[in-house]
Amino acid sequence: MLGGGGHAAYAVGGCVRNALLDAPVDDVDICTDAHPERVMELCDAAGLKAVPTGIDHGTVTVVSGGIGYEVTTFRADVETDGRRAVVRFSGDVVEDARRRDFTMNALYADADGEIVDPLGGLPDLEARRLRFIEDPERRIREDYLRILRFFRFSAWYADPEAGMDAEALAAIACNLDGIAQLSRERIGQEIR
Repeated sequence: MLGGGGHAAYAVGGCVRNALLDAPVDDVDICTDAHPERVMELCDAAGLKAVPTGIDHGTVTVVSGGIGYEVTTFRADVETDGRRAVVRFSGDVVEDARRRDFTMNALYADADGEIVDPLGGLPDLEARRLRFIEDPERRIREDYLRILRFFRFSAWYADPEAGMDAEALAAIACNLDGIAQLSRERIGQEIR
């Protein structure tokens, strides 16, 4: 649908990571250079249901065969408050990758299964090494939930023999107070 409409479209994040690890894939997230209005227009033309679930953040849920797929426009953070971000849409997959949390979650796959790895996440995934993208402190200050996600992802995906990333642990130690900004529900959900 998106490719036929002249737009880039990639599976992104956890579905790509898990497929490469031969682990179960629970959901498929898709990112594109098409803006939300264009995604909805293309869905309508294809006879698919489009639900504007997070339109301000560029997300449209496309329902196909009874399954919902989140389709999100490439974006960049303009401003963050430690949990939520104000974004601007982008046409650049690299810019989209830079706003994500960990290198292994910034992997993209096109419709042919070709991997796009703008930030070097594939070697980290192959080594089972969990690293924040670029500056760990900046990634954490954008969203303090990433502190908890670091430990959850370490448990699931990192090589325990290699130990945890020292830069990440130092950044977490300097930003622990940020967890107080998170709702109890969100903390509970992340821990469960």
